Amino acid sequence: MPLNRRDFVTRSAATAAGAALAGGASVAAASPAAAAGADQQGKKKDQKKQAFTVMGTTDLHGRVLNWDYFTDAVYADKAHNDVGLAKISTLANQVREDKGWDRTLLIDAGDMIQGTQLTYYYARVDPIATDADTAPEHPMALAMNLMGYDAAALGNHEFNYGIPTLRAFEEQLEFPLLGANALHAKNEKPAFTPYVIKELHLGHGRPLKVGILGLTNPGIAIWDKANVSGKMVFPGIVEMAAKYVPRMKAAGADIIVVSAHSGIDEPTTYGDQLPWPEDASGEMAETVAGIDAVLVGHTHKEVAQRLIVNKQTGRTVVLSEPLCWGQRLTCFDFEVEFDNGSWTLVSLSSRVLNSNTVAEDPEIVDALSAQHKKVVEYVNQVIGTCKTELSIAEAPFKDTPIIDLIGRVQADTVKAALASTSYANLPVLAQAAPFNRTALIPAGQVKLRDAAGLYIYENTLEARILTGAQIKDYLEFSAKYFAQLAPGAPVVLETLTNQQSTPDYNYDSLYGVSYDIDISQPVGSRIVGLSYDGKAVDPAAQFVLAVNNYRANGGGNFPHVAAATSVWADSNEIRNTMIAWVKAKGVIDPADFASVSWRLVRAGVPVF
Repeated sequence: MPLNRRDFVTRSAATAAGAALAGGASVAAASPAAAAGADQQGKKKDQKKQAFTVMGTTDLHGRVLNWDYFTDAVYADKAHNDVGLAKISTLANQVREDKGWDRTLLIDAGDMIQGTQLTYYYARVDPIATDADTAPEHPMALAMNLMGYDAAALGNHEFNYGIPTLRAFEEQLEFPLLGANALHAKNEKPAFTPYVIKELHLGHGRPLKVGILGLTNPGIAIWDKANVSGKMVFPGIVEMAAKYVPRMKAAGADIIVVSAHSGIDEPTTYGDQLPWPEDASGEMAETVAGIDAVLVGHTHKEVAQRLIVNKQTGRTVVLSEPLCWGQRLTCFDFEVEFDNGSWTLVSLSSRVLNSNTVAEDPEIVDALSAQHKKVVEYVNQVIGTCKTELSIAEAPFKDTPIIDLIGRVQADTVKAALASTSYANLPVLAQAAPFNRTALIPAGQVKLRDAAGLYIYENTLEARILTGAQIKDYLEFSAKYFAQLAPGAPVVLETLTNQQSTPDYNYDSLYGVSYDIDISQPVGSRIVGLSYDGKAVDPAAQFVLAVNNYRANGGGNFPHVAAATSVWADSNEIRNTMIAWVKAKGVIDPADFASVSWRLVRAGVPVF
């Protein structure tokens, strides 16, 4: 079997240590001759400087191979990106060959085990968290172990499948899973390893100690409330960095790298529901003394290098975020100097490498081949048929049948659940968002992957009671997604949506009511003609809102819903509810659920 990165590092470290001893003896024996001239002194000074590289990934979201399980094809996008750890492995090995296998580290900033049907399969279908004598090996653990990761920080999506699955994944890893601000709720002691210190043998008889601190997102307390409430708490990123960086320094760390599942300075999606910001990497770099580099995660953006000056020390901190899904690899390139018995930082910069420039590592591909084949067979199960093709392409700006399908499934499920309760006679509305801009349900046979591609998150379904006035507030908040355009102004699709940094998953439309969104009006005054069953919605009337658990717990900071009365909740993923609905119906017929219940207008004139 080929040697993995860890084998090479162990072997290289031993070789380096031996070479250092031999080199010391040789220099001592030759020192009388070597003492001649300033030229030799200059060379000796240069030898004090050494280089090493810390590589980083983030938001891998279950991508190991360059494959899209929702389309059952090689991954493709308009920018010609590639994805997956198999590509990253090739890039990482190239960096190791260039810099030296014993002069590199590889870390991750979280969100590893959720995002594809490959990882879903080993969380739910053939779960790694099992009481059986043998458990399957998680594909991300298998790949990351082979690649020789040195550490990884927790992401918020690590908690989507519950703590037992996360613990089972942690047990399979050959490197620490870090989370300095993931604490046991009962005593607020660390639930995961806060940091690790890695030694690099660069010569001079004293190893360079690189401290890696892992921090995750406080929003977990909201987004995965059902899985963590009463079990874990997640205090602020800045506060916990301020606590642990001095401890790492006291433990001998010469260099401090933070792996943070937190963006640099994006708006917080949960508003004031928590006292700690969601994207705090920039604030941390600016206010916590002693940090040299920050591997940024969570926001799915590409930031090759961002420089932030620390207010306390005046030193520049280097931040970098590689594009998600294994599309990029960050490299922090360090130069250090050994003098007077200690290491000091001379220079630091960061860059990103593009995974579409290399082939997949055959070792990773071969190791995952059996699991990949099993999951491909799973996602290609036929679950029903569809009378016509349903595309999500126009869903961000039009009411489309494919989004209506999500609403119909959720509304039907909640109505059935409440049929024998006191809420049975209340009208049921349903929330849905355009999660995946490439989702498509074909005419003819419908496969499991088609439904999975439409609902890509592990959300579950809940039912909350809202008034008519609250429903209108909810829609007004959602409508901030659109740009304000005067009547007659040109409509540019590229800038029409995603305003105020609103991602697609935080734009909701509601199934069951009719309304216009007047984008000529300012945010907060856009919802016109809100009606139910042909009549204007009474502000005091009560409605049941079928809503996913992310939104119900406050994700996106939509008004009223998190505080609303909960009348029902399901533990099954909405995706599976949709699959079961299609199987039961046999045929998806848009005539059963599709209608144009909302539209964009300007002063009453439809935009489209």
